[in-house]
Amino acid sequence: MKVYQTNEIKNIALIGSAKTGKTTLAESILFEGGLIKRRGMVEDKNTVSDYREIEFEREASVFSTVLYTEYNGFKINLIDTPGFDDFIGEVITALKVADTAVMLINSQNGVEVGTEITWRYITRDEKPAIFVINQLEHEKAAFDDVFQQLKQQFGNKVILAQYPVNAGIGFDTVIDVMKMKMYKFPVDGDKPEIYDIPDSEKDKAEKLRNEIIEAAAESDEQLMENFFENGTLTGEEIIKGTKMGIITRTMFPVFCASAKNNQGTSRILEFITESLPSPDEVPPMKTDKGEELKYDSSKPPLAFVFKTAIEPHLGEISFFKVCQGEINEAMDLINSDTDTKERLSQLFITAGKNRQKVSKIMPGDIGATIKLKSTFTNNTLASPKQQGVKIEPIIFPEPKFRTAIKAKSSADDEKLMTVLKEMNSIDPTFKYEQSKELKQIILSGQGEMHLNISKWMLENIDKIPVEFYPTKIPYRETITKSAKSSYRHKKQSGGAGQFGEVFMMIEPYIEGKPNQKEFPVRNQEVYDLPWGGKLVFNNCIVGGAIDSRFMPAIVKGIMEKMEEGPLTGSYARDIAVSVYDGKMHPVDSNEISFKLAGRNAFKEAFKNAGPKILEPIYDVEVIVPEEKMGDAMTDLQGRRAVIMGMESEGNYQKIKAKVPLAEMNRYSTTLSSITSGRATYGMKFAEYQQVPMDVQEKLLKAYEEEQKEEE
Repeated sequence: MKVYQTNEIKNIALIGSAKTGKTTLAESILFEGGLIKRRGMVEDKNTVSDYREIEFEREASVFSTVLYTEYNGFKINLIDTPGFDDFIGEVITALKVADTAVMLINSQNGVEVGTEITWRYITRDEKPAIFVINQLEHEKAAFDDVFQQLKQQFGNKVILAQYPVNAGIGFDTVIDVMKMKMYKFPVDGDKPEIYDIPDSEKDKAEKLRNEIIEAAAESDEQLMENFFENGTLTGEEIIKGTKMGIITRTMFPVFCASAKNNQGTSRILEFITESLPSPDEVPPMKTDKGEELKYDSSKPPLAFVFKTAIEPHLGEISFFKVCQGEINEAMDLINSDTDTKERLSQLFITAGKNRQKVSKIMPGDIGATIKLKSTFTNNTLASPKQQGVKIEPIIFPEPKFRTAIKAKSSADDEKLMTVLKEMNSIDPTFKYEQSKELKQIILSGQGEMHLNISKWMLENIDKIPVEFYPTKIPYRETITKSAKSSYRHKKQSGGAGQFGEVFMMIEPYIEGKPNQKEFPVRNQEVYDLPWGGKLVFNNCIVGGAIDSRFMPAIVKGIMEKMEEGPLTGSYARDIAVSVYDGKMHPVDSNEISFKLAGRNAFKEAFKNAGPKILEPIYDVEVIVPEEKMGDAMTDLQGRRAVIMGMESEGNYQKIKAKVPLAEMNRYSTTLSSITSGRATYGMKFAEYQQVPMDVQEKLLKAYEEEQKEEE
């Protein structure tokens, strides 16, 4: 295969809601480019993009797929992305390395919540974009309505490059206002016949062409001067101005397609090669220090790994974009994140599971390699001359769905943890934690479907039967007032005895508030607890009642009890402890004696200090259609939510609320049900707050029952 230079490369991400036809369009593009001889169909399970077993079963994309084709002397890299919000991480990684987003819109459904979700990331990353209104062959295709939705949602930058003459059953004709020609597509999707625009469409086409000319002229000062001087632009100037408008995000052209029938694809490909930017025409990638990297082949090589996958019979495959320099086969590079040396023994370009070996990959291009030792998504590979240089990492959204998991057979426990680690390396939005606190393995992801897919893969690919069950809530315990206690530990057996007595006072620790003044503090130590909050330990002993060498043992005893709080076994936090008196024995006192005395004194004082249970509170943002806002609000209020505010986002409303984590169980499923799948949400930990008294009583009772069962 020809080695393509930076200016001969186009990097495209196919983006859109589920069922907009991204995979079908990708298949059509590969067919038009000659990479495949026959177009597959999702329903027939024979597309290049959806080739994994889980995608066969669901008849929908679950992972993004890196593809390529050649057209008009250009190499076009495509990344076909899933449409469900649960797999948003795949979209975000694609946008990181794509230079243009091609947003597909379902001609029946128009702008969907998934459209808006992905558009936020396109806007965040300042990516150039075009729209393709697809499935125009459908009987319910409503092109004009959908176009108006696009303008209403995304502004007047959305501009028609084409419009259909006969959308609906029998669709086969579009007017192309950039070329000022009429394209008529054969039923089998072969090359279109090109005609002059009929008189009945000329006025409409001329009006739309003038809009494109004006938008193109506004993208460049010289073009604007030419426009004022001549009253129009030449065809070449329109192409130049359109490209500049797309790059600067002042134009979002709209195209027509029936990807299923391969109608419109060749014109879209022509536009991609003519008017979409190459990597060196858009802002380059940056280092984590904000320095821009030029796509310069003379510079030392630098590559960013944006995706990791595990393929049957091949193992781990790493996909990368070359940000600088040339990447050659058998090249040694340094992983800037781990400082490990990696050899790129083989280089590939990929189209789904099909791979073509290459010897060199140029700046701006996308390639793949296999069997790297310790390189994963978000890692930078650099030449020794640039060791330590890191590309700005991909920022993934916080998880919003949690479940506990366990292997049905304890013999699979070790294998389960190994596979979960692999799954996280493939998909950073899928997370797992072996929680010492909750004594559970916790999975978290972007939604219930996301985690159900992981369960399917564990059971069907890795042959590990597992079960999901509710996660425990990481409650915290604290106190609301001061209390005193004492405890004498005394044990006498045949040999040496044990003796230690501790008197202590405990009180709430509040940042900025002074500690107790009842006892003089000889020494104070402040411990930042691993689970959040603080323990302040005051040594108030005078006269040597307890030797200072036993103080660490007392702290250890207190800390042990804080790791398993007296109320529910949850971590305790934000407590100040003052040890002010005690007794010791010249022979029998030792560290274990004072550890146990400190532990039990703390336990007794805690119960008398107005103990309270704290629960984790999350900031939740729900984006919901206006007509469904009432249902969403009612559901949130039933979850003890505190509504913090509302604001409009186009045709949607954003509800901001603080919600206890305990009330968010299966929220994604409920929200989807009450809004017919048209809403989405995000959540992020905010703080701990006291639980209401009735909730605390239920938790205490449940813990008491649990303790009885264990006895």
